[in-house]
Amino acid sequence: MKLLKIIASIALPPLGVFLTVGVSSALLINILLTLLGYVPGIIHALWIYSKQSEREVNV
Repeated sequence: MKLLKIIASIALPPLGVFLTVGVSSALLINILLTLLGYVPGIIHALWIYSKQSEREVNV
């Protein structure tokens, strides 16, 4: 599942965020960033994924 989230974050950033956190404000922000520029959407999606993975490791 981890690889799928990373690939989704690169190919379709909003999908990667949705798979990571579901429907939330992060998803709306990512959609806006992706519409403004594809690269900012990818960076945000990977950042959200890394923060979520960090939380899962610390728990």
